Formats: sequence, C-alpha cells, structure tokens
Amino acid sequence: MFSSLFKKLSNRAEIDWDDLEADLIAADLGIKTVMAVVGELRALGRVITARDVVDTTRAYIASRLPADRPPPLPLPGGKPQVILVVGVNGTGKTTSSAKLGHWLAGRGFSTTLAAADTFRAAAVEQLQRWGDRLSLPVVTGKPNADPSSVCYSAHARAIAEGSKFLICDTAGRIHTRHNLMEELGKIRRTLAKQDESAPHLTLLVVDATTGSNALQQAKEFHKACPLDGLIVTKLDGSGKGGVVVAIHEELGITPRFIGTGEEPDAFDMFQRDRFVREIL
Repeated sequence: MFSSLFKKLSNRAEIDWDDLEADLIAADLGIKTVMAVVGELRALGRVITARDVVDTTRAYIASRLPADRPPPLPLPGGKPQVILVVGVNGTGKTTSSAKLGHWLAGRGFSTTLAAADTFRAAAVEQLQRWGDRLSLPVVTGKPNADPSSVCYSAHARAIAEGSKFLICDTAGRIHTRHNLMEELGKIRRTLAKQDESAPHLTLLVVDATTGSNALQQAKEFHKACPLDGLIVTKLDGSGKGGVVVAIHEELGITPRFIGTGEEPDAFDMFQRDRFVREIL
C-alpha cells in the first residue's frame, strides 16, 4: 500500500502536510487514523522524512489493531459451530466460504457447506465444484429456494452427521437494499431454531481493492446482522488493505481471515504484525 507513497515522499525535498494528509486518505486508512498519524508526526517537532511517515503509521496501526484472535474451535455439547458468511456481490464470498471450510478441514475439523445463495445458480454450482475439489459436503436447495430453508436443512444434516462446523454461504446483496438485508435476519432466526446460540460467528467478506466503500458496506451489514469479524480478500498485489484499519477504528470489527490468491491454500488467519509489515 505504501510503496508508491514512500517513493513519492522520498523524492520530495520537503513534505507538505496537506499533501501528506491527502496521500494517507487515498491509502484508505480513514480520517480518524490519518489525523492521529499526522498529529504524531507533527509532534516530532522537526522536518520529517518518508521513513518517519512509514514508521509512525506502522506503529500506530499496530497499536490500534488487536492482537491475533484465536481460531474458531468446536463448541462443547456436540452441535456444530455455525459460521454465517455475508457480503456484497463480487467480493469472493463463495470462494472464501470454501477456503474457510478447507482451512478448518486441514486442522482436523469436519465441515459442511450450505449453498444458501439460491438466487444465483452459478453460485450453487461454484460451491459444489469447490466441495468436490476439496472433499467437503455441500447442502443445496432447489433453484430460487428460500435461503433460510437451505440453511435449516444444512444445519440439520450437520447436526445429524456430527460435523464440527457449518459454513453458510449467503447470497451477495447490495447493502443499501433493505429487503435483502432483512433476509439475513430471517436466516439467523431460522438457524437459531435448532440451536439458539447459532449462528456463532458472522463474517463479512470485503474486497481490499474497493477501498473506502468497504467501510460503508461494513456499517450497513453490521446494522442488519451483527458482525464478528472480516474475511479480507484480494490482498495479493492489490496494494490496498488500509480500509481494514478504518473499519476497526469505526466499528471495532477486525479481520479473522485473509485471502491472498485463488488457490485453496491462499487463505489464512489474520496476523496483525504480518499484516502491518505487508501493507506498509
């Protein structure tokens, strides 16, 4: 994210504060973070360098993001832990659901996938292909079936078969469409019928390349469907990621997982120190 900014600043004889603020905002860090970083730089009381900008920004982000969160673990009592995956179209939600299932299976946890994106036939087929490729069971419904019914059936099967996790891949939805956001509430209520504590984890998939728009998405989804964390996709070569900091500063929601490519293993837990090094 900061490689081009570092080069730009290195070529300047003197750093202009207004230009620096604009450059940091363009990096999607969010106004709150930018103002804090600029304040710390001003407090140095001397002419600052490009290295000062990077070091101060890195230290501030590391101090604000929480330490690494532990991975999800099976619940006591035998019922599967239910993970609800939500987001707008095109963020990599279906792929991320499959990769998360693969990540859990790789750690010895049996996992079932629910193809609850029933309004986009290609999404069901895509998840089925991932399921076949990764040897993960996928529960589907009829075309245009009620997504809640698919989640209910998948939950029942996961319980019956003793799966440790159920991942529900929901339809991509525009965060400004009230009726579509209300549907998420229905899915949550339906899942709670077989386990009142479900869903146990709701993850929003955000595309790192969308910049500040991802913050607005997070705000609207969080209102309709309380979020527990993020899956951040397309961090491979996008040069972005600053919006992660903005979402945490505004909403207190941090990444749980990071997607860095198309292959199944290009997916891992979010690690704060590694993230800060890579985006800076």
